[in-house]
Amino acid sequence: MTAPLMTLTWTDHVTGRPGFLVVDRLVRGVSSGGLRMRPGCTLEEVTGLARGMTMKEALHYNPEGRYIPLGGAKGGIDCDPQDPAAYGLLVRYLRAMRPYIEAFWTTGEDLGLTQDLVDRAAEEAGLVSSIQAVYPLLDDETAARNRLADAFAVEVDGIGLDELVGGCGVAESVLAALDRAGVEYAGTRVAVQGLGTMGGATARFLSRAGLSIVAVADVKGTIANPDGLDVEALLAGRDAYGTVDRGVLRGADRELPGDAWLSADAEVLVPAAVSYAIDTANQAGIRARWIVEAANMPVLADAETLLAARGVTVLPDVVVNSGTNAWWWWTLFGDIGADADEAFAHTRRSMRALIDQTLARAEADGTTPRAAAHAIVTDRLPVIAERFGWYG
Repeated sequence: MTAPLMTLTWTDHVTGRPGFLVVDRLVRGVSSGGLRMRPGCTLEEVTGLARGMTMKEALHYNPEGRYIPLGGAKGGIDCDPQDPAAYGLLVRYLRAMRPYIEAFWTTGEDLGLTQDLVDRAAEEAGLVSSIQAVYPLLDDETAARNRLADAFAVEVDGIGLDELVGGCGVAESVLAALDRAGVEYAGTRVAVQGLGTMGGATARFLSRAGLSIVAVADVKGTIANPDGLDVEALLAGRDAYGTVDRGVLRGADRELPGDAWLSADAEVLVPAAVSYAIDTANQAGIRARWIVEAANMPVLADAETLLAARGVTVLPDVVVNSGTNAWWWWTLFGDIGADADEAFAHTRRSMRALIDQTLARAEADGTTPRAAAHAIVTDRLPVIAERFGWYG
C-alpha cells in the first residue's frame, strides 16, 4: 500500500493539546473513519487506524450492493475524555477540521467518545453532520438521512441498535471460527477486556449463543468466575464509561488485577478496549486458542508472531470490528432498513462470510488471518480504484 494521502497535526490554542487527522485514501472523493479521544493518542496510532479503515471498507466491497465502500481515514485527540476541558477541545477540533469534514472526511464515534457527543459538538462547530461529505453520493439524501436517523432511534432491550451491531459482528466472528474448528458453543469460555459499547454487546451476544463469559475487565480490574458470570447483571451495572458497579457481583464472582483477563482459563479472548493491550511480554501468559480483536490494534505485531508460533489464532480487527462502520453505510445507502432483525441478519451474514473467506485464504496461503485479510484487500483495492478512480 502507498503512503497516506494526507496527514495533519493540529494544536489546540487553548490547551496546547494535539489532534490528528489522517486520510489514507479517497474513493469517489470521500473517506470514512471515526474520531477517538484518549490520553497519549499519537499520529502513528491514527495513521495505523486510517490504514485499517481503508482495509475495512475494501473488505466490505460488494459490487452488487448499493453501499459502495469509501476510502479510509481517522481522527484522534490526545486528551482524557473525562477531563473537564475535553468537550470544549472536541468542539474546537471539529471546528478546525470543518473544511475536511464538509468536503471529504465522514466521521463518528470511536474510543472515548459517543455518537451523541460527536453530534452535539459537530453542531456547535457549525457542521450540518459529521458524515455530510457522503451526502452527494446518495440517490435520495432526505430519505437516506431519515432512514439512518430512524435506525439510530431503534432500541433492543433498552439499548440503541447502533451500540449493538458492532458487538453482533464480533460475536458472529467468534461463532464462525468455532464452527470452522468444529467446537461446540456450550462449554466454550470467553474473557473480554472492556465492557463498553463493543465489549458489552459482544459479551451479550456470545452469552446468548450459549458461550460462558468467565472474565471481564474494566478500569477497576478483572471480574472472574470460572462457572460463568451473570452478563446481564454486569451490563445493567455499568456506568457510561463501561465500569461495572461491584455491588452487582455475586458471591462466587472474584475481583482480580486488571491484567488477569489475559491469562484466564478460556478458549477465546476478546480485547475490546484499548490499542496495544497485548505485547511480547504479557502474551506468554495467554492460554486461549483464539484472540478476537474487537478493539483497534490491540495485539502488537511482534506479539502476534509469538502467538502464532504457539498455535494461537488472532482474528484481526480490520475484519472483526468492521460491522459498526458497515452498518452505518448499509443503512444510509439503503441496503437495509431501520430494523433490528434485518440489521443483525445482514451483519451476521456479512461477517460470517468475511471470516470464512479470511480463514480459508490463511489456510490456502499458509499464513495468518491478518496476512490473509491484507491479501484480500490488496486484491480488491485495484478493482475499486479501476471502477471509481483513485481520488475522484
